[in-house]
Amino acid sequence: MIEIERKFLVLSDAFKKEAHTHKRITQGYLSSHPERTLRVRIKGDTGYITIKGKGNASGTSRMEWEKEIPVAEAEQLLTLSESGAIDKIRYEVRYGRHTYEVDEFFGENQGLIVAEIELDDENETFEKPDWLGGEVTGDERYFNAYLSNNPYTSWKK
Repeated sequence: MIEIERKFLVLSDAFKKEAHTHKRITQGYLSSHPERTLRVRIKGDTGYITIKGKGNASGTSRMEWEKEIPVAEAEQLLTLSESGAIDKIRYEVRYGRHTYEVDEFFGENQGLIVAEIELDDENETFEKPDWLGGEVTGDERYFNAYLSNNPYTSWKK
């Protein structure tokens, strides 16, 4: 139940040619409190409910619990969500021994593309593709819960 991941900005859309899958994701937060979030998601034709705890000091590890639920239930729960739904396409790109999940955001977060890689250990090494940019692990501005309340298009560039 401990999620270990690192997050990076993406420099170009070159990842799309390397992606082996992609799915539209709509998600909302029943609670976006920084200490714990409660998220409802529809990914493709599957619903999920997820609880995430506060990250450790580096922002690399945190508790995560997720359960698949019927899409109809996810749709109903989304109507209870806080304002600021997240709309994105998630691309999965195998690179070396790992898979990057690359999120291209739409709506009020248009223009933001972020890649995440899940690891077995915080110090695990991994290969970085050319399209991977600067690391933003632990930067709360790039957490989906933050983006739902503070959309990327409203940031001062």
